[in-house]
Amino acid sequence: MNISAKSYAKVNIFLKIAGKRDNYHELVSRFVRLRNLYDTITFIPENSNNEFNLIGDFGCEKEKNTIYKAFLALRDNCPKIDAYFRIYSIKVDKRIPEFAGLGGGSSNAATFLIMANKLFDLYYSKEKLAKIGAKIGADVPFFIYEYDSANVTGIGEVVEKYEEDILDIEVITPKIECNTGKIFTSFRDKFYKEVSQEERELLLNMSSKDILNKLDICSANDLYEPALDAYPQLKEYENKNWFFSGSGSSFFKVNNNG
Repeated sequence: MNISAKSYAKVNIFLKIAGKRDNYHELVSRFVRLRNLYDTITFIPENSNNEFNLIGDFGCEKEKNTIYKAFLALRDNCPKIDAYFRIYSIKVDKRIPEFAGLGGGSSNAATFLIMANKLFDLYYSKEKLAKIGAKIGADVPFFIYEYDSANVTGIGEVVEKYEEDILDIEVITPKIECNTGKIFTSFRDKFYKEVSQEERELLLNMSSKDILNKLDICSANDLYEPALDAYPQLKEYENKNWFFSGSGSSFFKVNNNG
């Protein structure tokens, strides 16, 4: 029997840098899950390799894939996971563009952890899964909690549900692969700033629609100007009422849905 689940994309309604912690940047952000853009992850009973087998169109080798990292994190505590994935392959139908600020890799890891938690009767709480996920990627905890909208702070590990209407969000992704490390280097060297406590509280308590009505593309995302600095061709895609997600390269807008 095939076991399947949707792995949703996200956008950052706003993204502010709040400081540094070790080698990481602390952020203040609103993540919104995209119900209309997702990959599909399926466990299929076909595996001729007798080892972990990932089927899908990925832009990295297996060892760097977030699903593989999630598999390794669980395998240490549950030997039957290793045995299962010697018989079953993991097939990913990719629809979320990679290197696009939409959290596709993090979502894949989170969805795998949720699926495995259920399939192998691990009974891990969301909090425990989120701690495992945080070691794989900063955006993974958001996807573990499966909220449609959440305030995300710290280095991504603090996720608090935000109650609001589901938004109709349209996304375009230029064929520009944005390197997050390169953009953060530009941010540190040329654009570094930290959000004030006052602005932080204001944004975390405002609805996503109100935030986007109040801010423009640069003031909504601290990484947009560094991204433009690193990838000037992004400027060609800039349009009124469109915003920039994460470290890019995706742009999005909210359609009025009543």
